[in-house]
Parts: sequence; C-alpha cells; structure tokens
Amino acid sequence: MKKIIFSLLLVSTLSTSPLCAYASEEQSAELDSLVSTLSEIEVVVNRANTKTPVAFTNVSKKELLKDNDGRDMTYLLQFTPSVTTTSDAGAGIGYTSMRVRGTDGSRINVTANGIPINNPESHNVYWVNMPDLASSLRDVQIQRGAGTSTNGAAAFGASVNMITDAPSETPYAEFSGAYGAYNTSRETFRVGSGMLGNHWSFDGRISHLHSDGYIDRASTDLWSYFTQAAYRDEATQIRLLVFGGKEKTYMAWDYASKEDMEKYGRRYNPCGQYTDSEGNIAYYPDQFDNYIQHHFQLLFYRHLTERLRLNAALHYTMDNGYYDQYKTKRTLVEYGLSPFINADGEEVKKSDLIRLKNNVNDFYGGQVSLNYQDERWNVVGGVSATNFKGHHFGQIKWVRNYVGNLDPLQEYYNNYGRKFDLNTYLRANYDILSTLSAFADVQYRHIHYTIKGASDNYDWNTDGPYMLDIHRNWNFFNPKVGLNFTSGSHRAFASWSVAQKEPTRDNFTDGDIHHLPKSERLNDFELGYTFSLPIFSIGANLYYMLYKDQLVATGELSDTGNAISVNVPDSYRMGLELQTALRPCNWFEWQFNLTWSRNRIKDFVEVIYEDEWTNPIYFDRGNTPIAFSPDLIFNNSFNFNWKGFDAQLQSRYVGRQYMNNAHSKEARLDAYFVSDLHLGYTFKKIAGIKEIKVGFSIYNLFNEKYFNNGYAGAGYYKDNGQDVIYRYAGYAAQAPTHVMATATLKF
Repeated sequence: MKKIIFSLLLVSTLSTSPLCAYASEEQSAELDSLVSTLSEIEVVVNRANTKTPVAFTNVSKKELLKDNDGRDMTYLLQFTPSVTTTSDAGAGIGYTSMRVRGTDGSRINVTANGIPINNPESHNVYWVNMPDLASSLRDVQIQRGAGTSTNGAAAFGASVNMITDAPSETPYAEFSGAYGAYNTSRETFRVGSGMLGNHWSFDGRISHLHSDGYIDRASTDLWSYFTQAAYRDEATQIRLLVFGGKEKTYMAWDYASKEDMEKYGRRYNPCGQYTDSEGNIAYYPDQFDNYIQHHFQLLFYRHLTERLRLNAALHYTMDNGYYDQYKTKRTLVEYGLSPFINADGEEVKKSDLIRLKNNVNDFYGGQVSLNYQDERWNVVGGVSATNFKGHHFGQIKWVRNYVGNLDPLQEYYNNYGRKFDLNTYLRANYDILSTLSAFADVQYRHIHYTIKGASDNYDWNTDGPYMLDIHRNWNFFNPKVGLNFTSGSHRAFASWSVAQKEPTRDNFTDGDIHHLPKSERLNDFELGYTFSLPIFSIGANLYYMLYKDQLVATGELSDTGNAISVNVPDSYRMGLELQTALRPCNWFEWQFNLTWSRNRIKDFVEVIYEDEWTNPIYFDRGNTPIAFSPDLIFNNSFNFNWKGFDAQLQSRYVGRQYMNNAHSKEARLDAYFVSDLHLGYTFKKIAGIKEIKVGFSIYNLFNEKYFNNGYAGAGYYKDNGQDVIYRYAGYAAQAPTHVMATATLKF
C-alpha cells in the first residue's frame, strides 16, 4: 500500500502544492504589515520579504501550534522544503537535529528576535535545552542558502529566524496537555495580563515534558519557561524577555549496529552498558546528560521619523551542565591515573571508569540597526558585537577496583575558549521600476578565537594531555547581490551570495598542529520563480552552492587518534526545489514540496588505518556524495478544515543517504517513506471556557522500519600480505506506529 501511495504522490508533482513553501503574496503582505505596525516590537531587519531575492519559507504560529504536542522544534519544521530531521530517542523528543539541503546544524544560523542562538564554539543549537519553545513563538522564517546577512554563526546552508510572541492586547490563560506512546507527556501553562494602563503588559509560560523514548532507556525530563515584560507608547517599545530550560536526557547517541539489533532488538541502546563482576551485562543508571540554559534579551524599538526606525538589543545567555558517562576498559594514564597492581599481583593499565564532562558558558553582546524606507528605498544598516567565554573540564567519578590515591571528582582536563565576534552589514532594496527591484547586501565580520589549557585528548608523544594554545583571527567580507521581479501573480529572482565560515571548536581540539583547519567559503547562486493565486500556487528554485575548502570527514586521524575534518578544495550542492499548493475550496488544501539535488565532493581521497589507528592507506574515490545528503526529498500534506473539525495526512519521503563521504554501501541509510495522521476538533465557549481543542495523532501510520541517522567507520588488517578492509556502522532506529493525544483549554 505504501508503494501505491508513493507512486501516486510522485505523479502528483506535475500538478500539486508546497508545504509551507514560498510565502504567498498574501502571506508576505500580511507579514510586511505586521513588521511595520507599532503594535508589536519586531527585530526583523534580517527577515526576507517578496522583494528579497532569496528562497525562504514562513511558518506561522497557527502552523507551529497545530503540530505542537511536545516534539522538538526540528520536528515542527520537518515538512518545510529541503529539511531532514534526526532523533536519538527515536520519537522526536530529546536530542534531535535538522539538516537543510544536507547541511548540518553547525552550518545553520539560528536567531531569536535577531539575537544569535548558536553556541559560538560548536556552532550548534541544542534544541533539547529549549523544549516547547514553539509555544512562545509568533512565527519562524527559514532562508535556504546563504540568505541575508545575519548575526551570529555563518549561514552556510540555511538560517532560521524565530520571532517570539508579541505582548497580548487582552488578558488570557491557556493550558495544554498531551499524552502518548512511550509514556510521553507534556503540560504547558500560559498566562498574560493584556494591556495595563495602555502601556504595560506581562506574559509567562512554564512547560514540562517527559518521555521514556522509543530507544531503551532514552528518557528525557525537560522543563522550560518564557517570561516577558513590555512597555510601549506611540513611538517606542521596550521588551525584557527571559526564557530557557533544564534537561535531563539519558544518552542514546552511540546508536546500534544492525547485528546488535538482530540480537537484542531495534530498541537496543549500547550507551551505559558494561559487564558486572559476575560477568552479566548491566547498564549504568546515571548515564544522563544534564544541562541548564537561560536567555536574557532586552529589546528596544523606536520610530524616529516617518521613514526611519531604530532597533537595538542587549542579550546574555548563561548555561552550564555535564554528562555522566560509564566507559569500559579505558587506558588509565589518559585520565591522569597511574596503573595499579591488583589482588592477583597483575599490573592493571586499563579499567572501567565513570567520567563527568563539564561545560560552563557565558555569551553576551549588543546590537543596533537602522532601517530607512521610502517609496523606492528600503535600507538597513547594523552592527553587533558579542563575547563568549567557555569553560570545559573533566572529572573522574569512579574507577573499578582502583588501588591508589583517587581524589573525589579528580580532574583530568581543563581548558577555556574565548571568542569575540564583530559583525557589520549594510543592505538595500531599490525599486528600479514598479515591478523590478535591485538588492545589495555587504557584510564584514571579524572573529578572534582562543583556546587554552589541557584537552580531553591524550598526547602519546608527550605522555600527557594534549595542550591547547590556539589563537586565530578571521576577517570575512561577504557580498550579496540580486534582482527581483514582481508583477501580479508572478515573482522571479536571481541572486549571488558569498558566505564564509570559521572552523568549530572540535576542528581545533580534535586536530593537531599539523592539521590546523582553514576557514570555508561558499558561493551561492539562486534562481527562483513563483506563480500565486488564491486557488493555486507553484514555485521553483534552482540553486548551485559551490564550496571552497569545505571541512569534511575523510577518515584521517590526528596525532592523538581522533577523527578530524579536512579542508577539501572543491565540493558543491546543486538542486531544484519545487513547491505547489492547491486550494479548490475553503475546507480543503493540498500542499506539496520536492527537492531533487546532487551533492558531491570532487576527487575525494579516503584514508583507512590498520586496526583503525596505524599505517594509513589512501584511496582515490573520485567524485563522491556528501554524507547525509539525500538526492530526493519530498513532502505531501492533505489538509481538511470543516466547522471546527480539522485533519491532516502528512507524508514525507527521504532518499538514500550515505553516512561517510566514500560512497560506501556498508555505510548507507536506506530511503524511507513515513506518513502521519492528525485529527482535531475545536469547541467554542463551553462552561465559561473560551475554547477547547482536542487532537489525536498517529505517527508512522504505515509502520515503516527506518533509520534517519547514524555513524560509520572503517579499518583494515593484513591477511597473507593483502590489505583486507572492513567497515562498520551504527544506526538510529526510529519509532514504529505510535500515537499522541492532546488537549488545549483557552480562557
């Protein structure tokens, strides 16, 4: 039956619709109106509109809340074009990630109210630290490709621009609850004062989420909150926002081999596994990741003149946490411990141990922008500066049968990262004609980054921890130009953009002085067209993303034995994004989007080591697919809405992916096709309650057995003088058919 549905959906690409695709003229006009009104403070200077020559998708609050039953933000955005998602626990709650056009989270710029969210060292966003954030968002815009100039980490494949809820005009209270498979639950309470004295308002939210996870022991216990106080008068708005979360998540990121799944089942989780003193398999009960994160934002908006507006912000993010991890048969000297003599008189150089890896971060900064707009010009200029301090240290909690001095929580590595980021940009749209506009955007970004101290990697050349002493500066100049044509129902654009990206922390800490990584450069060429009517819309976007010195995994190891990413001279992503929507009546809509792409590294050389450690051999693999970059992605949605009843049948297909860059069949994720069914009904004004909405969702409706993430490795051994290559892989199994029920009460 799945194959029949797949065939029908594939045929429908000739005549159907986009999922959250290009914003329609009506949607974009509505967004532009919201941006310009003083009823809401907006830090949207980096938002695209119908005159901006980039590919973008707007996801409204209504769309976010419709699917919001506690799953991470990544899963609420998974039906937008060119997006794939992963889930360690297998059901969309806990550690999840998203890729856009094949680029991972460290290459996706994320902002909230224009303020950077990406961790400045890893460049990642850990969504598990901000659970249920969607309940406090007004909307989200995803710009694919280099996009417009933004604050924070480089947009090397996409940017995600989130705007939080504006202060409510009227008082409200709301409770949302959900419960479903794997003991998954969500409780959210929201309240707002409405406008007080025509100037002040206050809003708040608290949420709790729990799930046992589909994967064994992959439990999550999450808390989050959002508060804001706002003041406004005729020309000025000020908002103070504080939001954040606390998470406790059992590790599930080691994944399992297919052989282990055949032996122990698809839900098998190797994290925390060890053999006890009686030779039985056991699991460490405290193998948790524990983290707390708080965001503080002070936003200021001033309407200076009829044509000139000022946006400014101060922000501070503080977070800290650790993970508690059982490791088997570890070499003691790597942890600052001496070998010991056991009761049998044998020297013990390796033993089981428990380690804590800690991280404490402070990230703060300020930004200001001016926006000038008249009949022909729309000009934005801005500057931002941020400073980051990161402290990383490890401790030994316990060693099996250790004989000798072991201080409580003995430290075995300690290092600090410091990063300063200065960003300035100037962007302008100019209407050459009533239908034709020109776009130019120039950005200068200066980055100073240092890392000092003892690494968690052991240096066998010095018999001590690998010492870090990194001092790097980058100066990036990123131009962007384009043309946009808009006439009636037609819109077309063409653009060229440059983005440059500094290496991440791991690129330095896992490398060595012989493998200092270089920065990466992207030339992004985009060509798009949309035709939009109230009943029907269709859009197409062609892109060619040419990378210089992209950092990719080749199998190469550093002198300390860690897998490192290497700058490859030439690689590219090229593709076609199609989106269509059919709205034949007011109670039915058919949406569809498809991405066909080719993602390649030119002249890729794979490195394989004997016993995964010594005597490397090299293989020229030619032009190979970039890891985790499927050639085909499509999403389909049938949406029904009739007198309070709503239903959605959503389907997504993700083509075959490789988990390494060597085009290895043994390191492949098979294609998968998954459908979800959502049913809901809204009751109005019952027993003093303004609105009651109930919902029921069936995920993975046709019980697809699939994997959406994993890892791969390789080695070789000698057999009669011949090199015999072996490969291995781990896979992130995803949940079969499962259900969730939801209820929301509005007062």
